[in-house]
Amino acid sequence: MYIEISLSDSVTTDEVLKLYRANGWSSAEKPQQLMAALRGSHTLVTARSSSELIGLGNAISDGHLVVYFPHMLVLPQFHRHGVGRKMMESMLERYSDFHQIMLTADGEAVDFYKSLGFVRAGRTEPMWIYAGKEH
Repeated sequence: MYIEISLSDSVTTDEVLKLYRANGWSSAEKPQQLMAALRGSHTLVTARSSSELIGLGNAISDGHLVVYFPHMLVLPQFHRHGVGRKMMESMLERYSDFHQIMLTADGEAVDFYKSLGFVRAGRTEPMWIYAGKEH
């Protein structure tokens, strides 16, 4: 299976919503805002197999010191095939000189991100004001 990773791929609303719904992310309930957010990202990374969007991640950044990775999704049938790892490695390479690289992980994703070098941020506590469900 050949998987193409791209840092500047354009995406359509339909393929993005398919990916978000397949992962149960509530962002799919707000397609206009979701697409605006993705298009306004500092970096968008995608994974495709036979031109099908199978993974997507984005970065929000000040462009110099701090980057935050809010979204990283892979179609469930491609989980544990290295797709997320390849996308994250491309993002980590892009931001390797930054002072602070941040994300929020939950569930099974915690061990995945630990394997990429992420650690709990000191004694911080995750906090949010959130209008969604879990994602």
